[in-house]
Amino acid sequence: MNPEFPMRNTTLCYLEQDGKWLMLHRVTKKNDMNHDKWIGVGGKFEPFESPEDCLLREVREETGLQLTRFRCRGIVTFILGRLTEYMHLYTADGWTGELIRDPARNEGVLEWVPMDTVETLPIWEGDKIFFRLLKEDRPFFSLKLTYEGDTLTQAVLDGKELPSASCGCHLPQ
Repeated sequence: MNPEFPMRNTTLCYLEQDGKWLMLHRVTKKNDMNHDKWIGVGGKFEPFESPEDCLLREVREETGLQLTRFRCRGIVTFILGRLTEYMHLYTADGWTGELIRDPARNEGVLEWVPMDTVETLPIWEGDKIFFRLLKEDRPFFSLKLTYEGDTLTQAVLDGKELPSASCGCHLPQ
């Protein structure tokens, strides 16, 4: 890997139950690019892992739950300064085990959030785009999000740039 332009692979999963997403309010880790934001559960690939290996391990580590039914919804490419991150986005609606709510283990606070209120939380601007795609039940998508700091400067969906309202990047109707 070119250290000047690092790349990393991650997974992110939104567990779905009774019209709610399981969200993680990132308040625990120091120097966390997601600090104070609400995101799903997931993390970085370990050596030799497939996206599914990473997904299952990260969800188990962060929640105590073992996924039994999940679906890959898309690939989100984040451009953050010199970093390129390829995030494999999943949703899940089947699991076993008991949810563990331990901020030290969870890297924050886990909460079930009604799907229709997620966009009112402090989330990344680009997350609003993929939440709309999930709501539309798009079978699979590729979304590229370019940020300067916390500001979304470009969004490209399936190879086509989305129109921007000073990049509040809206989906075409």
